[in-house]
Amino acid sequence: MQNTNQEKSKQISRWHDFETQDAINHATLNRILAAADEAIATRGHFSIVLAGGATPKSVYALLKEANADWAHWHIYHNDDRCLPKDNAERNSLMARTTWLNHVSIPANQIHDIPAELGNIDGAKAYAKTLHGLLAFDLVLLGLGEDGHTASLFPNQAVDNSADAVPVFDAPKPPSDRITMSQQRLSNTREVIFLVTGAGKQEAVNNWRQGVAIPATLITPENGVDVYCFGVTY
Repeated sequence: MQNTNQEKSKQISRWHDFETQDAINHATLNRILAAADEAIATRGHFSIVLAGGATPKSVYALLKEANADWAHWHIYHNDDRCLPKDNAERNSLMARTTWLNHVSIPANQIHDIPAELGNIDGAKAYAKTLHGLLAFDLVLLGLGEDGHTASLFPNQAVDNSADAVPVFDAPKPPSDRITMSQQRLSNTREVIFLVTGAGKQEAVNNWRQGVAIPATLITPENGVDVYCFGVTY
């Protein structure tokens, strides 16, 4: 099932419903691989921004077994927690252990957020990494029960002063984080939100009803695709 909804924030959203977790995982896998093939054929490289969370992890496990032109992939993260590199809660560690350590993407094309430096210094360092980059090819995002995406949380000031910005007092621990700004996340050819589980229902309802939750701040020119399982709309 698919329909289109335009929010007050001018976000164009296309909603896709899947009947099983396996179906949403494989649909995401197939779209990532197709986007990669298209980007490499057209521009010679593929840039993807990764999300944390259980559903992305399942997709990364599938990517580990995929046949892809890894030499031309460039990996970024939409956010991370200010914890040591080897902490199990780091998004970068999850992506590496599940997928990236097992494929032949060149090491200098995997760009972890240096969140172990702290939110201020780490954000400055990642902003330098992102400086001058053109539009991403694909951004993966999740949706929190409170409507947050990446580490853009409700009722917190929106900071578009740089491509990567520090987060203070996040409502979910740890309180110090680093996130790409909404402006940087919106500078992409394609966005896929992965929304799974009944706990996201209120956030989905708010989104569909035009409430300005953080997810609606992501407004790429081509709109966003929202892949759903376990919620209704």
